[in-house]
Amino acid sequence: MRLAPLITATALASLLLSGTAHATSVYPIRDRVLTANKLYRTGELEASQCAERDVKPNDVPAAKRYLTAVLNCLNRSWGTHFKQAGLTFAKARIGFITKPRKYCGDSWGSASATYCDAERRFLVLLDDSLLEDTSDLFLFRLAAHEYGHHVQNLTGIARAYHLYPYRNKSELNEQSRRMELQAECLSGVFIGSVWDSLKERGEEDWQTLLEIMRNNGDEGEKIRSHGKGRNRAAWLDKGFRASSPQVCNTWPASASKVS
Repeated sequence: MRLAPLITATALASLLLSGTAHATSVYPIRDRVLTANKLYRTGELEASQCAERDVKPNDVPAAKRYLTAVLNCLNRSWGTHFKQAGLTFAKARIGFITKPRKYCGDSWGSASATYCDAERRFLVLLDDSLLEDTSDLFLFRLAAHEYGHHVQNLTGIARAYHLYPYRNKSELNEQSRRMELQAECLSGVFIGSVWDSLKERGEEDWQTLLEIMRNNGDEGEKIRSHGKGRNRAAWLDKGFRASSPQVCNTWPASASKVS
């Protein structure tokens, strides 16, 4: 959980008198770790192989094997990419639960999976809701999205995000959306790089996944922290079409693109 920076009474009075807030200015985002990260200049991910394993609905052991295999692909692909770009790399790990529990210091909430920066690991909640229909690419995209957070962690984006100031909940939620939509885009980058190896998949499968994302946005949620469905689908597709992190710089994007 991110905490708003403390402002003393003297500092607050000074800000009010001057009409400016340099110490807590948040828009536009000015931290170059976020807006001009080396990640954006690393080029396309090399095309690689990542064959899907079979997984039937409500089959927890098969889902574990499926997601572990995808993680192995992610570690190989991003590991090669980081090495070629001269960036420091460390593998991510995965874990599984069948009931929500506290993780990484926070309550679980309604997520299907959660990445923990400190552990460089993400947990996946293999419940009936997630495993009811395993015919689409949602599980594949879920692992790739959480790995997007791992990429953010390795490149310093996660730390810069957690330290970046905000003045109110609205600004905090928008920063959260920029972070989540970037991970969405990075998941598309990976999927695009291995698409030709997914022999059983075609354009219809991709469009189905985009439709799932359009129907799973923040609309109607009390806390709008992940983005509207149309924006989640748009950033996912943008990464997929480019296969390059260059297109995933959500930090200078207009507010409407990260709403």
